[in-house]
Amino acid sequence: MQSIGEIGVGIAVFLETFIPPIPSEALLPGAGFLAYDGRLNFWLAWLMATLGALVGAWMWYGIGAAFGRERTRWVVGKIPLMDHDDFDRAEAFFARWGGTAVLVGRCVPLVRSFISIPAGVERMSLVKFSLYTGLGSGAWNAIWIGLGFAFGPAIKPVLGQWSGLISDFVVIVILALLLWFVVARLVRNVRRRRTVQDPDQASE
Repeated sequence: MQSIGEIGVGIAVFLETFIPPIPSEALLPGAGFLAYDGRLNFWLAWLMATLGALVGAWMWYGIGAAFGRERTRWVVGKIPLMDHDDFDRAEAFFARWGGTAVLVGRCVPLVRSFISIPAGVERMSLVKFSLYTGLGSGAWNAIWIGLGFAFGPAIKPVLGQWSGLISDFVVIVILALLLWFVVARLVRNVRRRRTVQDPDQASE
């Protein structure tokens, strides 16, 4: 984001939307602080973040519409560390809440990526889908960018004195979150394989 400005914010959010589990909650406050510090334009950063989320959502929507339910479910199951349950949860969420799921789902990790798929499979109106996605993403991005901006006065003095240490800490936290996700998924997959291989032991 520092290197290419507001466009970098949009790219980061696009990647978070299309390639989970990159955590937007760890990225957007940084954009807010850079806006407070005068290195980004707040509204342009927000706009690029919302556009990035919208483009990522359009891509998943298009995949769902083009491939249909079964083939898209198969594709999701082939994504490293993803499985059919991720698709099923998003589908159940959409089935229960309909169009509102697209709006609210933007605030739920993983669901915000995959909620676009059942919308595409069901051929939800693209105009309605885009409107709900834009509203949900816009609100979510405004909250996290706004928090970074609001806490700018408190962050800047500390950052000025400990910038190197804080940067390292942020990187470590993000990597730790990603590592936790990877390990949790691997452990879950191992347990599932054991359950399939030995169903009697699992029932006990």
